[in-house]
Amino acid sequence: MTERTDLSSPPEDRYPALFAPQRWEWGGIDAQFAVEMPPDELITNIHLIGFAGDLVVLCRDARGHWFLPGGTREPGESVGDCLARELREEAGARLLGEPVWLGAHRAVTDRPTPYRPWQPHPLKAWLWGHAEVLVDSEPTNPADGEQVVEVRAVPVGEAGALLSRGRERWWAELIELAAAHRS
Repeated sequence: MTERTDLSSPPEDRYPALFAPQRWEWGGIDAQFAVEMPPDELITNIHLIGFAGDLVVLCRDARGHWFLPGGTREPGESVGDCLARELREEAGARLLGEPVWLGAHRAVTDRPTPYRPWQPHPLKAWLWGHAEVLVDSEPTNPADGEQVVEVRAVPVGEAGALLSRGRERWWAELIELAAAHRS
């Protein structure tokens, strides 16, 4: 059972780590989460907190790294098509309903070129949402993606702990926000 969250205060007060400025050294990125939807042309990455009942679907790669299904948009790909593709590739899952968008990390990179040539640069956005999903097959594990070795549905608290292990607390707060938003 998911714990109820007091929704009378703004999300920035309830989830301070999620809304704090971030520095993602791996991409030379400064990012900050906001609940306002970014313009479609800035969205480069889509990620989903997939709920299977009260459980959160997580993926583990060959390095032992736990993550939420999602990834980079391909040229001309819609947000919905990217989400469906990434769910199948990484979790062997499909949507059971429309995703609910929680917000996005608006990001700026100090790298001289975009991650992919078709992406906006230096500004971009990573979109985060939640939806009901069904894990009904194995991950397709394309050669150019993460090699998923395990897909597991776990309680909200365990999902936050697995995602935050060795990383920032905002991962757990993102899961908590999705669970509170659902209830």
